Amino acid sequence: MAETAVQLIGWERALMAAEKVKERLRRATRALDSAGVPYAVVGGNAVAEWVARVDEDAVRNTKDVDILVRREDFDAVKIALESVGFLHHHLLDIEVFIDGPQGRPSGGIHLLFANEKVKPDDEYQLPELDESERAVEFQVATLEAILRMKLIAWRDKDRTHIRDLIGVGLIDATWPARFPPPLGERLQQLLDDPDG
Repeated sequence: MAETAVQLIGWERALMAAEKVKERLRRATRALDSAGVPYAVVGGNAVAEWVARVDEDAVRNTKDVDILVRREDFDAVKIALESVGFLHHHLLDIEVFIDGPQGRPSGGIHLLFANEKVKPDDEYQLPELDESERAVEFQVATLEAILRMKLIAWRDKDRTHIRDLIGVGLIDATWPARFPPPLGERLQQLLDDPDG
């Protein structure tokens, strides 16, 4: 019986953690919207937005919030996010806004800069902000822009997100031709062998 109680508490904690990420996403994007600062939600929350449009049961949670902004808007972004309780930190070449004094960088708001490379050795730049559209609650990167970002990063979690997009039918065999090599080849690899 005690084992069930411990499992339930862990399960509840997982749900609470997911809700906290959603609350941070809403608070941050509302602040940017109110300030008139252009942005686009990217990363796991953008994938979740796209997946939920097809199958809400297939949505995967994420632990942080990734937002694409223009570097020239950084000061306005900082003012907007700090006005709703986020604290700015520059960590390992990443601009992070943590949720108050007790916040953690791993669960914070991570900024990416439009039309720039994430890492100097990346072959491609991130999308422009015009590659986004309005979702119900926030501005989100287009499906093609999100997919391109995931193909560029190509980490295990990025491949998992691409599999999620494929799994709900948003990405099919026509998509690899939209991207230059090696990005199109990476996508084809996942289409050919989703479990690989």
